[in-house]
Amino acid sequence: MNGRFEDSVAVTGLGQSAVGRRLGRGGLDLTVEAALAALADAGLTPSDIDGIATFPGESNDPGFAGASAWELHDALGISAGWYLGAHQTPGQLGPVIDAAMAVACGLATHVLCFRTVTESSAQGDAGRAGVLTTRPVDDFRRWLAPFGAPSAANWLALVAQAHFDRYGTTREQLGWIPIVQRRHAGLNPRAVYRDPMTMAQYLAARMVSTPFGLYDCDVPVDGATAVILSHRSTAADRPRPPVRLEAVGCGLRRPFAWDQGGDLTTMANADAAAMLWSRTDLRPADVDVALLYDGFSFLALSWLEALGFCAPGDGGPFLAEDDGRRIGLDGEIPLNTGGGQLSGGRLHGFGHLHEAVLQLRGEAGDRQVTGAQVAVAAAGGGPLAGCLLLTRS
Repeated sequence: MNGRFEDSVAVTGLGQSAVGRRLGRGGLDLTVEAALAALADAGLTPSDIDGIATFPGESNDPGFAGASAWELHDALGISAGWYLGAHQTPGQLGPVIDAAMAVACGLATHVLCFRTVTESSAQGDAGRAGVLTTRPVDDFRRWLAPFGAPSAANWLALVAQAHFDRYGTTREQLGWIPIVQRRHAGLNPRAVYRDPMTMAQYLAARMVSTPFGLYDCDVPVDGATAVILSHRSTAADRPRPPVRLEAVGCGLRRPFAWDQGGDLTTMANADAAAMLWSRTDLRPADVDVALLYDGFSFLALSWLEALGFCAPGDGGPFLAEDDGRRIGLDGEIPLNTGGGQLSGGRLHGFGHLHEAVLQLRGEAGDRQVTGAQVAVAAAGGGPLAGCLLLTRS
């Protein structure tokens, strides 16, 4: 695998703001906190940063875009030779992939990547319905809203049901994802929900959009995550052990729609996963920990299949074996070890990248996967998907 741009890139800095429900803090405030933490972690100052990238840039969805690239640029006094803030990327980790290419191409040496959300404060006491009914319906959602499907919960419920119908997947099988991730969250002091969950509690929760119940849906929070990507030639000068970027995966090989694919049991993550494995000699069996997007529990199941940790259609039995043992901390493929978005909070993919770096540094505390050397972080669902393979330096 010679000539790969990934060989030039490492994660050298990691930072996160306070994360919680209805913090009542501005998005830029949270972003600056996370960015300064990442700079300190990397032993850098704002004057060292010559690139900046974020997702989604700006958005009409309340709380969805906590701060823009130019706002953080001005707040920290950064002089950037390269920057990015665009909505339609290969999943929420798209800016990280673009930043890695910018570093490899010589457009920047240290790129500050961040993702900020204030969705919990934006929703307030009205919950998700409060923001769904107030935002403009001026994109693809205008074709779905008249049919009572304004939310990704509705769109992905159809995909999940197609998987259930074709392969015999059940809610009990799917339930092991939120249950096991809640166990992991109990070991993470930063997680929003840490109390154990039983299968009975999972099944008894109110339905949101069949087959999704309440605990199949991620938890809106306020928070910011920042990572610094640097040229690997500078990594030895950083105070923390760098994490190597081994491979990236993305792709747009099917209709850009949530409901128009030729096979509704798969999504763009299958395309991203195929690219990922084509860019490395490592295989799924080499991965020690998987941080997979779980905006809804089914997305994590779909990523498990797409990345080859189990065969297509086998996700349900894979999860259910020995009450979720395979995805536990000491299992075959530990899943979302910080609690994921279902219990840790919806940090929109960047939380998974944060956890992957902690695991590979050996800094995950009580939830540390022993001897973790290789991690995959993935984000996105439906027509958007991107993934990263990372290795311990």
